Amino acid sequence: MFCGSSSGVDPGFAAAAHALGAALAEAGIGLVYGGASVGLMGVVADAVIQAGGDATGVYPDVFTRDVSHDGLTELRLVADMHERKRLMYELGDGIVALPGGLGTLEEVFEAATWNQIGLHQEPHPIALLNVSGYYDGLMGFLDHAVDQGLLKPRHLASITLTATPAEALHHLRSFRFADAEKWS
Repeated sequence: MFCGSSSGVDPGFAAAAHALGAALAEAGIGLVYGGASVGLMGVVADAVIQAGGDATGVYPDVFTRDVSHDGLTELRLVADMHERKRLMYELGDGIVALPGGLGTLEEVFEAATWNQIGLHQEPHPIALLNVSGYYDGLMGFLDHAVDQGLLKPRHLASITLTATPAEALHHLRSFRFADAEKWS
């Protein structure tokens, strides 16, 4: 799960993070996320824990430990951001992205790129939880990239806009990658 270490200005962002955390726990799906106690990351982790679910944080040593979450089921410390993303991808089966900044966008794009080039044995579906239309502009841009012949529709297909946590979880459970040749 990717999202901001800030809560943003829209109170709907935190409400969606809380609802997603509760939905994950209710569905028996463990949370794998960046390991922070602040922002939307902290909200979703707290909601998972409060609902009796498992929350695993993957936290890079390059950050001070003052914002790492101390109430998680497990906190894995890694050397850097590259190792963090690799381990999060390996531990998870799919990705939900709540609103976030550059780090969230970079994580989503890297995971989508890994899907595209077949870097991992099992590609991961990606659900963008589109709270208050947060990801509308991004998806418009990606559609434009397809129109311009710079992105293949089958590579964009793993990324889906969802309106609710239930839709996001449904996408993760039901999405199947088309049998298509790898990009490279």
